[in-house]
Amino acid sequence: MIALTSRQVADIVQGELYGAGDILISKEPVFDSREVLPGSIFLALKGDFRDGHDFAESAIEQGAALVLASHRVDVPCVVVPDVLRALGDLAHYVRSHLPNLKVIGITGSQGKTTTKDLLAWILRMQAETVATFASFNNELGAPLTLLRCTESTQYCILEMGARHVGDIKALCQIAKPDIGVVLEVGRAHVGEFGSLQAVAETKSELVKNLNENGIAILGRYDEFTPRMADGLKIQVLTFGQTHEAQVRAADIDIREGRAHFDLVTPQGRQAVALRLVGAHQIPNALAAAAVCTALNIPIDVIAGGLSTAELQSKWRMELHEVANLLVINDAYNANPDSTAAALRTLSFFAQERGGQSWAFLGRMHELGASYLEEHARIGMLAHSLGIDNLVCIGAPEFALDLPNDCEMDVHLCSTKEEALAISNYFSPGDVVLVKASRAEKLEELVTLLIEKWEQRVGEDQ
Repeated sequence: MIALTSRQVADIVQGELYGAGDILISKEPVFDSREVLPGSIFLALKGDFRDGHDFAESAIEQGAALVLASHRVDVPCVVVPDVLRALGDLAHYVRSHLPNLKVIGITGSQGKTTTKDLLAWILRMQAETVATFASFNNELGAPLTLLRCTESTQYCILEMGARHVGDIKALCQIAKPDIGVVLEVGRAHVGEFGSLQAVAETKSELVKNLNENGIAILGRYDEFTPRMADGLKIQVLTFGQTHEAQVRAADIDIREGRAHFDLVTPQGRQAVALRLVGAHQIPNALAAAAVCTALNIPIDVIAGGLSTAELQSKWRMELHEVANLLVINDAYNANPDSTAAALRTLSFFAQERGGQSWAFLGRMHELGASYLEEHARIGMLAHSLGIDNLVCIGAPEFALDLPNDCEMDVHLCSTKEEALAISNYFSPGDVVLVKASRAEKLEELVTLLIEKWEQRVGEDQ
């Protein structure tokens, strides 16, 4: 964060200062008193279960310089009506005082975090880069990410998520992105927005709020995204797997579950061998490549970065090889498109290894009225892919449309404990996928499955 005094902070957020005006703020804000850094601002946010104001004194004792609060506390503080809004105002101020900073916003129904990770990997090879931590992509996460930037930061990558119409527009007003990336309009969050059209309108807020010198990076994976810049006087760069895309993948080959392809851009053609698992990583890699192309980074640097990049965020297609059992932990989140991609990856691995495929699937949330239909469709996809075992955890809907003569073994489990018992049937060479929406906490099941398998193997030796 750029250095500011407590008086400057109060003026920026139009708050009431209680305490000295010359207190130096040198570190970005935090909202957890356990993560306070010397010279930081502590955000006294009110949650459902805890009130940050109760931790204000502790935060100051641990080194925080100032508290941003909605009512006065007995330590140096700035009082504002809305702490989150004030945080956004502070982030916007810092953004406007870093004229050399390039801000890249990323949105889409899936792939935001992986694209962000890939892009950050490449950009950090070029210059100081700040990126959203994990998938912290809301009205709290985006300002906090921006406030980590300093005068030496050249690139800032922001994931931009939305729960309501106008959310992305509000983030753009704070961050003023130079480049806006829309990956794909998919079926995730249809339950909240009501239709794919409404999802598309919300995602397009990123493109519509770029300035006239902005660059829109648009995927060619759905009917809505390629048209989002129509009528706008901004530069557009498209990516995809068709000849119409300016940045595309050619000669795709899947080896050991990982995509190998030729990256084709206006600069030329270079081979890429992703280390990330799944063919569904190709669009994410192309999006990152398109941003780098827009930033005039040489294609050999882009291809090299994509080929060496490691996944930085947890529980996304993590591979655990345990005594000849492969466990794919993709338990961070799930929607129909990402679950379909994960099943295809499971099928690839099982075919290569020769063992049985096991899909441990929990519920996909935020699907609204299409809830039953989407779950049943995933079950049918598993059947059509030849998945050997479908383990439905608290989600019998996956099995709704399966035919009576289905050759796939279907296990309906009410709890993770019941699902864990299914692991008694694992054999060496098998491949196990675990996937569900974040609220299902199936990463806990991954740990238990691995521990139980290790115990079995140990007993057999």
